[in-house]
Amino acid sequence: MNEFLFLAPALAVGLLLGAFFFGGLWWTVVRGVSSPRPALWFFGSMLLRMSVTLAGFYFAGREDWQRWLLCLLGFVLARFVVKWLTRPPVERHNARASETSYAP
Repeated sequence: MNEFLFLAPALAVGLLLGAFFFGGLWWTVVRGVSSPRPALWFFGSMLLRMSVTLAGFYFAGREDWQRWLLCLLGFVLARFVVKWLTRPPVERHNARASETSYAP
C-alpha cells in the first residue's frame, strides 16, 4: 500500500499532462482552422504544450523509472479520454436503403 501512495501522484500528473496536451491540441485545431494565421496557432501551441509536458514529466518522474512509466501510462490514458470526449456526434441512419431493380 505504501508503494501505491508513492506512485499514485505520478499517475495523476500523467493524466493531467495528457489532458492538457491532447485537450490543447483539440482546442488548437478548432481555433487554428478558422484563423487567418493558422501556422502561428499550431506552432505556438506545439511549443507551449511540449514545454509544459516535458517539464511535467521531468518533475513527476524524478529518478524513478516506475514513476516515469506511470506518468506515461496516465498520459496515454488521458489521450483516450480526450479522444472520447471530443468525438463528433454520431448520426444514426435507421432508414433502409432503397432497393434497386437489377433483375429482369
